[in-house]
Amino acid sequence: MPDPITLAVLQNRLAAITAEMGEAMLRTSYSQILNSSRDFSIALIDAKARLIAQADHIPVHVGALPSAVRGLLEAFPAPENGAVYLLNDPYFGGSHLPDLTIFIPVFTGSGPRLFSVVRAHQSDIGGATHGAYNAAATEIWQEGLRIPPILLSERGRLREDIVAMLAANVRHARDFRGDLAAMIGAARLGAARIEATLAEFGAATLAEAIEAILDGAERGARQIVSAWRDGTYEGEAVLDDDGHGRSDIHIRARVIKQGSSVTVDLSHSDPESTGFVNSSYANMHSSVAMAFAFLLDPELPRNDGAFRPLRVIAKPGTIVWANPPAPVTLCTSHCANEIVEAVIAALAPACPDRAMAGWSRRFRIAIDGMDPRTRRRFIWHLFQARPGGGASSAGDGWPTAGEWHSAGGLKFGSIEVTEVRFPLFFEQHEFRPRSGGAGKHRGGAGSTLRVRVETAGPARANTAGDGIRHGARGILGGEDGAPHDYRLAAPGAPPRAITTKETGIVIPPGSRLLIESSGGGGWGNPAERDPAALARDAAEERA
Repeated sequence: MPDPITLAVLQNRLAAITAEMGEAMLRTSYSQILNSSRDFSIALIDAKARLIAQADHIPVHVGALPSAVRGLLEAFPAPENGAVYLLNDPYFGGSHLPDLTIFIPVFTGSGPRLFSVVRAHQSDIGGATHGAYNAAATEIWQEGLRIPPILLSERGRLREDIVAMLAANVRHARDFRGDLAAMIGAARLGAARIEATLAEFGAATLAEAIEAILDGAERGARQIVSAWRDGTYEGEAVLDDDGHGRSDIHIRARVIKQGSSVTVDLSHSDPESTGFVNSSYANMHSSVAMAFAFLLDPELPRNDGAFRPLRVIAKPGTIVWANPPAPVTLCTSHCANEIVEAVIAALAPACPDRAMAGWSRRFRIAIDGMDPRTRRRFIWHLFQARPGGGASSAGDGWPTAGEWHSAGGLKFGSIEVTEVRFPLFFEQHEFRPRSGGAGKHRGGAGSTLRVRVETAGPARANTAGDGIRHGARGILGGEDGAPHDYRLAAPGAPPRAITTKETGIVIPPGSRLLIESSGGGGWGNPAERDPAALARDAAEERA
């Protein structure tokens, strides 16, 4: 085993590599969804498909990447050193179709030591609707382009014929090509940094350090879990609907905590759906791991070792693990958020000081139209109007922090830059009054947004999300946050409600989106809230 100083240097070196890869991705990607909203993640995975290091980006992405590497190795048992591989298919190790994943193996000797991995959400992935989400889909082929594990390079050069084929199947080829190039560049940067680390420290020292890092994270996680109350606990969360006439879809978690181990059983969740709220296996497993990680110390490395105390049980054919060819595109938001909520609600009595109240649910809009200033077609994804985070024993929830699955990792970027890039005018964007759930600690505020659409001719929109009936969950006596309330005000017409799973919404020029996003759930009994905090709530219209 390396000495403590070398071990600390290598642990921080691996983390620094992922952070640098993330910066490269942010600064070189083309589309708004990546270079402004940062919907991408970075990881180093070893040849045993173990998560070694990650950057702080989107939790639901990273927890699924080991499944992606397993899918890659099943298709390519002997990968080529330095070659570029690509995957998105949720039935071959991916999470959902919009998330492309690039892998570059780095060898020591005759086999791969580590994979430099980049996952990034695409602005469009083909399919029946723009923007990569199709609420009308009843099978995966209606959701977009499916890419099982493929070799994207040959003799050190990208296969331009394959890249051209992929780009021909999406609506904005320029952005797609630019984002794919950014992903490959970030992964190559990571591979180069790994090779430099191997050259400096040697393969044996790095291998020993990785085992020590993972073992240390396991010890830390088990020490934390050992302090929780033993027992069998149950929790559930409820989806509003599936967009196909089915309402109140239940995710049920039965959690057994014994000693330093936790078993999460989702087998009694409702059957899979007609619509895209189903989860792939990788996304389900990632969601449970995410919930577990939220209950650990923030300083503990989130790697394979930290998740060794966790065992996950689920049943194929349920909402949390759908059978092919069920649609699953919404899964990284819903039912991922509900899986997290059910697990944390179950474990709250075992570790009340660690359990957070519910973070809000995702409600996105994608608009496809023509910009009159450039005469170019655009797709704009709503990342503004972020909803509120859940409260905890540490204090009130963060306002506009987002949802469980991103935990603040998604950003909305500059309003002014958005107005330059898209034919939109933002009239109002501020905290939503009285939206956070009451509690000893109050849920974070959601957002109030008023935005005018200034397109050349009618635009079309689709939506994907949840949470207009069920708000973010209060916990341990706290109250739920206010649910979403989205409306469209077309010129000369009264505002009409926008639901979370619509396609083909016509938006005439001059229409306004009137958006009130959800607040986070409250933590603890509202009667125990500090009087000074209550006075501040009243003064700031947060109560």
